[in-house]
Amino acid sequence: MHNTPDNFGSKRAAYIQGAKDALTIPALILGSTYMGFGALVSETGLEVWHALISTAVNWAIPGQIATMELYAINASLFAIAAAVGLINCRLMPMTIVLMPFIRNKTTPKIVYYFMSNFIAVTGWAAAMKRCPNLPEEQRLPYFTGFVVPLWSVCMLATYIGYHLPGLLPAEVTMGLVFLNPVYFMLVFLADFTQPGRPTALILGAILGPLTFLLTPNWSLLITGLVAGTIAFLISERKLKKAQS
Repeated sequence: MHNTPDNFGSKRAAYIQGAKDALTIPALILGSTYMGFGALVSETGLEVWHALISTAVNWAIPGQIATMELYAINASLFAIAAAVGLINCRLMPMTIVLMPFIRNKTTPKIVYYFMSNFIAVTGWAAAMKRCPNLPEEQRLPYFTGFVVPLWSVCMLATYIGYHLPGLLPAEVTMGLVFLNPVYFMLVFLADFTQPGRPTALILGAILGPLTFLLTPNWSLLITGLVAGTIAFLISERKLKKAQS
């Protein structure tokens, strides 16, 4: 069988290609971001194991930062769980969208429950770009090959970052955290030809500042809900017209 960009030839080859795709710019950006996160945890006075456990089980920078900041001010476990749950609820629709593309009949369901914990924006974007065009049996191996090495890099970067304060200026270590949202924006811009994405991004850029002026605490949620819904409806309407 001849390999093509949409067929790696085997599950093993799909896993290896996923790792190759991850251990380039995604690893560089996320590694830098998690170095910044590790430095943030260090400066709050928490132990390195706090940072490592957070990265191991959470692996989503916004929720992790909220966890550390709330923990540092002795917030209740309920308050921490509620805050992180609200922040990370954005991952639920991403999981719902991705799972049909990586599921196959021969893999036990427990594997998907486990792998769903690795769904974050970077892995999701890569899988949504690659997996729909792969043979069904290569999709999960590609996703696994992408996210597991990337997660490992983030664990190592968290540990290194924890020991950075004092070696680099505070502005540099804290600035590393903000590489992540910039990278996410560039990832989505790279797929600007996908239906609905230009509309969602443009509406989000317009509505974000306006809703922030009205309600800073709820602006992000409102912007995402409104811009995403409008983009989805417009995309669905165009798709129906194209099929009619």
